[in-house]
Amino acid sequence: MENEICIKAESLDLFYGDFQALKNVNLEVAEREITAFIGPSGCGKSTLLRCFNRMNDLIEGCKIAGKIFVDGRDIHENTDVNLLRKEVGMVFQKPNVFPMSIYDNIAFGPRTHGVKGRKNLDPIVVESLKRANIWDEAKDRLNKSALGLSGGQQQRVCIARALAVQPKILLMDEPTSALDPISTGKIEELCEELKKQYTIVIVTHNMQQAARISDKTGFFLLGEMLEFGDSSQVFSSPKNEKCEKYITGRFG
Repeated sequence: MENEICIKAESLDLFYGDFQALKNVNLEVAEREITAFIGPSGCGKSTLLRCFNRMNDLIEGCKIAGKIFVDGRDIHENTDVNLLRKEVGMVFQKPNVFPMSIYDNIAFGPRTHGVKGRKNLDPIVVESLKRANIWDEAKDRLNKSALGLSGGQQQRVCIARALAVQPKILLMDEPTSALDPISTGKIEELCEELKKQYTIVIVTHNMQQAARISDKTGFFLLGEMLEFGDSSQVFSSPKNEKCEKYITGRFG
């Protein structure tokens, strides 16, 4: 059975001033799957990712043409951006825990959206840390600073923090590029587990990672999506010649 379409981009162009960073991107992301974006640095992968929760709105001189739909709604029409970013969570390349306790990191989002009191916050904090597979390592130090954790642990706290506001979609911008292989493996296992409930879109430079964990893969070059399909097909028999060269390491 095909999963429903969760994110859709139609004829998407994006400009930073005069520079066109995305060119006519058309894309459908299915719910409860992991979709990976691969391609060389500066090809538009992260820019596209940030379109889905309108993070590019924060960049001066950024102009967008075309349409983006999340759950069938045009996110540029009558959209409360705060609610959009609650629905579409984001995990960044470097763990960016707040300089506060682990508990307060996780409770931060729910508090922002009006959840008050330990009675209401405690179960959210516990459940989010469990879902992010960091509860056992964090439970005895909830009131200690999150900055005292290792990089891999901090990244899982960031994932827990994103999950605490109950998003439907999780955007991950190279979430393991600053981590060691063991921490990377833990985050990959976590992604496999999370996709049972969430739609995940991940930007990665690590092609082995994309091949291991993603259901679909898009290959980007100079702002264009040149290939998109089932990851097994993209990595075993890519249709686009440039994609094939990139995957086999003969690119550049």
